[in-house]
Amino acid sequence: MTEPTKTQPVYAGLFRRLFAIFYDGFLLLAILFVVSMIATALNHGKAVEPNDMLYPVFVLLVFGLNYLYFAWFWIHGGQSLGMKTWRIQLQRDDGSNTPINWKIAAIRFFSALISWGIFGLGFLWALFDKKNRSWHDMISKTVLIDLREKK
Repeated sequence: MTEPTKTQPVYAGLFRRLFAIFYDGFLLLAILFVVSMIATALNHGKAVEPNDMLYPVFVLLVFGLNYLYFAWFWIHGGQSLGMKTWRIQLQRDDGSNTPINWKIAAIRFFSALISWGIFGLGFLWALFDKKNRSWHDMISKTVLIDLREKK
């Protein structure tokens, strides 16, 4: 009897990753419009500005919603809506089927801010890594898998 061969995963490339982020950005923008509308209503019809008392709460809320959007999807199936559209999935780098947890999601999210913050160099690193990983993938020990049918 022959043992089934384990196929090597196909890692998602930088452009698929960026397109998924772009797609998620539109979805987040819609959510943040609603939050801004509520904040403006609570601020007596004025935009929340840095000198307003509501501003620190507003900034934390926006930041927190961004985190919850990505973390919740990563923990529940490994795919945000943009990732589902572009058929990529977040998995642990060790090949285990263990789901991503809140700790890994937090490490990935906050280190992704560094990947973006240093002129996007953390994302560009995926062009040189054999698993197409960005800095936040390496820090969080995760990888993005391309789920398209193999040819």
